[in-house]
Amino acid sequence: MKFDFFTERTPQVIGVDISSTSVKMVELAGGGRGGYRLESYAIAPLAKDAVVDGNITGLDLVADGIKRAWKMLGTREKRAALALPAAAVISKKVLMQAGMREEEMELQVESEANQYIPFSLDEVNIDFQVIGPAPNNPEAEVEVLIAASRKEKIEDRVAAAEGAGLKVEIMDVETYATEAAYALIASQLPAGGSGQTVMIVDIGGSMMHINVLHNNQSVYIREQTFGGLQLTQEIQRRFGLSIEEAEVAKRKGGLPDSYEVEVLQPFMQTLALEVARALQFFTSSTQYNRVDHILIAGGCAAIPSIDALVHEQTQVNTIVANPFSGMTINSRIKQQQILSDAPSLMIACGLALRSFS
Repeated sequence: MKFDFFTERTPQVIGVDISSTSVKMVELAGGGRGGYRLESYAIAPLAKDAVVDGNITGLDLVADGIKRAWKMLGTREKRAALALPAAAVISKKVLMQAGMREEEMELQVESEANQYIPFSLDEVNIDFQVIGPAPNNPEAEVEVLIAASRKEKIEDRVAAAEGAGLKVEIMDVETYATEAAYALIASQLPAGGSGQTVMIVDIGGSMMHINVLHNNQSVYIREQTFGGLQLTQEIQRRFGLSIEEAEVAKRKGGLPDSYEVEVLQPFMQTLALEVARALQFFTSSTQYNRVDHILIAGGCAAIPSIDALVHEQTQVNTIVANPFSGMTINSRIKQQQILSDAPSLMIACGLALRSFS
């Protein structure tokens, strides 16, 4: 069955990012002259273990989180774009004859998929997109990206969103959504990022997602076990709080004076070392021997001075991701708050951009 990972014709949608610790939503509007306007956004925490390793394990808990985020968003729009974690999607680039009709392509995609998908085709949703002429044979061939995921992975997310009263119009992939939001940030880089190698490090609750783009095209994807939950657990252990209290204290402050030196700074050092490790692994295992910029996203990117520490550790220009920096912002949104939340809204923003694809 074909599924819309790559639909071009898109209605207005809100971007809904379901992570292991929260539901994040973004609503964008067209801002004139090809720009965008951030209408509203929301972040609603999720109960512990509602989502584990990218899989929804507590359907009602996730539906409840989506419902709370939607209420906070204050919109009437119920059409949504969601994303699957990269680990739930098998994607592969293949070459096909140029000039094939869509029906012919679909048949070839199915026969290609049969070779590399370890499940029966009845159990998966498949979609494909023509990327462009094949680099080595542009006259005769095109490069096609095929994406496939098990139906149950998609159905769980759709069921959670529908349980909250939303209608899922698009199912994307988190990696592609991040890349869509990155395109907004690339304009801030020298030469719009072209000819450069940029490492996006999105630090989630328990995973660090690494996506390296060269010349604004993804060339490398990897995950490392490390995330903001380690800081939450250390706060919980050190100050005798529940996990929920520790999460709130981490975001809102109000911890004892010793927190900064004894807990936060060691965590920041570890984070910078993890990024340096990811960088070293990339340069030693690929043809690329350097990275020009590191872009830090995710909740941990809001820690003050984390960019300076990563730069010090890696000697690479480091930027905190803010996909909204070139947008007009609805006057209801507090400027200081969006600066702190923006790095964790990359995926939700990329999904909301599907309204304009």
